[in-house]
Amino acid sequence: MKHHIQHNKRVAHWLVAGSALLGLCLPVQAMDLLQVYLAAQKQDATLLAARASAAAERERLPQARSQMLPNISANLSRTDNHLESTTPNFLGQEQTTHTGYPSSNKTVSLRQPLYRPQLAAQYRQARAQVDDAEAALALEEQNLAVRVSSAYFEAMLTHDQLALVLAQQVAYTTQLDAARKALAAGSGTRTDIDDAQARIDMNVALEIEARQNVSYTLQQLQSLINQPIDKLATLNVKALTLTNPEPNQLDAWTARAEQSSPQIQSLKARVEIARQEVDKAKSGHYPTLDAVAQWQQSASENVTNTSNRYTNNSVGLQLNIPIFSGGYVNASIRQALASQDRAEQTLEVGRRDLGLRVYKEFRGMTENMPKIKALEQALRSADQLVLSSNKSFQAGSRTVLDILNAEQQRVVVLRDLAQARYMYLISKIRLLALVGGADDEAVVAVNLVLQN
Repeated sequence: MKHHIQHNKRVAHWLVAGSALLGLCLPVQAMDLLQVYLAAQKQDATLLAARASAAAERERLPQARSQMLPNISANLSRTDNHLESTTPNFLGQEQTTHTGYPSSNKTVSLRQPLYRPQLAAQYRQARAQVDDAEAALALEEQNLAVRVSSAYFEAMLTHDQLALVLAQQVAYTTQLDAARKALAAGSGTRTDIDDAQARIDMNVALEIEARQNVSYTLQQLQSLINQPIDKLATLNVKALTLTNPEPNQLDAWTARAEQSSPQIQSLKARVEIARQEVDKAKSGHYPTLDAVAQWQQSASENVTNTSNRYTNNSVGLQLNIPIFSGGYVNASIRQALASQDRAEQTLEVGRRDLGLRVYKEFRGMTENMPKIKALEQALRSADQLVLSSNKSFQAGSRTVLDILNAEQQRVVVLRDLAQARYMYLISKIRLLALVGGADDEAVVAVNLVLQN
C-alpha cells in the first residue's frame, strides 16, 4: 500500500509540475483531487505559515537548554587616563601637574548554574511548547485535506448544478415547442405555453446564479494551490462504494479521536505549559546556586600604581537566597494557577466539542448511505414518471404542465443525490481528520472514485 501511495504521489507531482508545459500541446486534462491536494501541500499559505511557526517554536528547546549550560564571557578594556592635580608647594604656592598613563583590564568569566529550579521548569515548558507547535502543524495538515476536499467537492457540485440547469433549459424549450404545436393543432392550451415560457425565463436567472457559483468555487479552489484550474474530474458513480466507518462504533471513534486528535494533543501540551509556568513561579521562593570561575589581568589600575600589573584567578560558589520581593512571587503563583485552570477547562471544552464533531461526521457517513440509496430509487421513479408523462401527453391524457412538473421533480432528485454523494465523501475525510488519519493514503482512496 505504501508503495502504491508513493507511486500515486510521484505521478501527481509530475502532472502538477508539467501541466504548464504540456498544456500547449495536449488537450486540457482534468485536475483530480489528489493533484490539487499535493499542489496545496506546497502552495497553501495557511499550511506554509504553520510550518514556519513550528520551525520557530522548535528553537525554544535549544534556547532553554542553553540556559542550563556554562556561560563564558570575556571583557577587554583599555583606557587612556589624564590626571590634573593641584597641590601647594613648599612655599605654599599652588602648583598644577599633569599626569597621563594607560590602564587595561582583561577578564574571562565562567558561570555554571548548579541549582536553578526555574531553568529546569523553563526547559520542560519549552518542550511542551514544541509539542504544542508540532500538534498545531499536524492539525493544519489534517485541515488541509478537509479544506481541499470540501472546496473540490463543492466545486464539483456547482458544476453538476449548472449542468442540470442547462438540461432543464433544453427540456423546457422542447416542451414550449410541443405546447405551441399542440395549441396550433387545437389540442393544447395557452396556459401550457405560458407556463413553459415562465419556467424558461426563470431558468435563465438560475443559470446566471449557477455560473456565478461555479466561478466562485473554482476561484476558492485555485486560491489553495495558487494556480489556475481549467477542468475538474467527475464522479465515477460505479466506483463509489458505500461502506460504513470501520469500526462501525461511535464510541470507538470518539475514543480514538481523544487519543490521536492533533487538536487534543495541542490542548494537552498547553495544559503542560501552564503547569510548568506554575513551577517557574514557585521557584521564585527557592535559592539558586552557581559555580563561578574568573581570570582577571589588570595594569595601571590607579594613579598611585601606574606601573603595576595584577593577575587574579578565582573559583567559587555563589548562593542567592530570596527573602522578600514585595509579594511579587505569590502574585505570580496565583496568576499561573489561574492560567492552568483556564487551560484545563479549555481542554475539557475541546474534548466535548471533538466528541460532538465525531458524532456529526460519523452520522454523516452512516445516514447518508441509506439516503443515497433512497435517492437512487427516487431517481429511477422520477425517470419513469417523466417517461410516463411524455407517453400520456402523446396519448392526450396529460398536459405539458404535467411533463414540466415531472422534469422539475427529476432535477430536484438529481441535485439532492449529487449533494448526498459529495457529503458522504466529505464526511469520510472529516471523520478521518478528527482522529488524525486524513493523510495522503486517505486522499488517494477518495480520489479513486473520480475520473477524468
